[in-house]
Amino acid sequence: MIDNRPKKTKAFIAGVNLNDPNFDYYMTELADLTEANNMEVVGRAEQKAENIVAGTYFGVGKINQIKSMAQGLKAKVLVLNDELSPVQIRNLEKMTKLRVIDRTELILEIFASRARTKQAKLQVALARLQYELPRLHPSENNLDQQRGGGMSNRGAGETKLELNRRTIGKQISAIKKELKAVASQEEIKASRRNQSRIPKVALVGYTNAGKSTTMNGLLKAFDHEGSDKQVFVKNMLFATLDTSVRKIDIDNNKGFILSDTVGFISKLPHNLVESFKATLQEARDADLLVNVVDSSDPNMIQMVRTTQKVLNEIGAGNIPMITAYNKADRTDRNYPQIEGDDILYSATDEKSIRMLADLITKRIFAGYGEFELLLPLSDGKELAFLHEHAQVNKEEFKDDGVHVSANIAPSDQARFKKFMIAENA
Repeated sequence: MIDNRPKKTKAFIAGVNLNDPNFDYYMTELADLTEANNMEVVGRAEQKAENIVAGTYFGVGKINQIKSMAQGLKAKVLVLNDELSPVQIRNLEKMTKLRVIDRTELILEIFASRARTKQAKLQVALARLQYELPRLHPSENNLDQQRGGGMSNRGAGETKLELNRRTIGKQISAIKKELKAVASQEEIKASRRNQSRIPKVALVGYTNAGKSTTMNGLLKAFDHEGSDKQVFVKNMLFATLDTSVRKIDIDNNKGFILSDTVGFISKLPHNLVESFKATLQEARDADLLVNVVDSSDPNMIQMVRTTQKVLNEIGAGNIPMITAYNKADRTDRNYPQIEGDDILYSATDEKSIRMLADLITKRIFAGYGEFELLLPLSDGKELAFLHEHAQVNKEEFKDDGVHVSANIAPSDQARFKKFMIAENA
């Protein structure tokens, strides 16, 4: 049978190790990112050094070794573990005869291929332009370059360079303006959710840790409307960049808004952190974060640190959190089990999912009280408020009024004190 699938580009990955204890972790991650960008990693090299070589990143001897190894493995692309300067990239391409991609450009390429919503596409476009702007060079214009001391000595190449810079600058301004309009629409949606007293829970964590699988598990266990609300899942880094928001109705009438946010990664380019702050709005607005961690990964501790670092950068570092160690089925530990605010579970195991849901509801409804209320039949406003802002367990219309049993948030309990006929907080 003939395989008509396009062959993956062969890539050689390399990096400089400045005595970093996490270097092997970063290189493993780089290999995963390269595979996620539809390339095949055929070889790897590293150079231990005290400093990065300013003009070429590696020393000349290491460059020649990489060139020879890459040619022998028929690699076409050299993928590097750091963000390089434009001069370093150009020099390496000349010396190795390979296309050179640094870590930042690699992540940008992945994000560009994954973006689906208008907001995500705009954010990726903005980050890419901000990355490219300082990398423009007169030699790329195929025009003569004249270098002189004054304005009158500028040649065609330099003039073309400035024109390109102005063009990109205008594109950046236009995208920022469009993003602002899109973000304002998203903020309106978010503010509507925030007006509700229904608690908000955000799944956060390292990319490919199982956030989307966890959301789908919760939807399957507690959503009785069918499977049309399931979110996209694939076993690769950054399978999706778009935040998904769903309502989860737990069996005991305690529901919450659940969001599945874009995954984090170490050394996330600064421009992308800035660009995706709007996408991560759901995490900043959450009442509770669930940090989903791949418990089977040997770099688990580093992933937890990466997630906390990004949460701090986006202003969500102080939100209450549950650490959910997923993929326990790939370890030799017994699961599911809860230890304090941590849970060891498998997102594909229903018992695990129900235990996670129980832990979430205990945390987000900790201050709630269950009250028996008697509302006047004429007071439809208060009944409507309860349905919108509380968890109504039961309501019954009788001659003396509306008998309601509801879980009420601490901030709303004083409002209904005069209607309380029994309290089981």
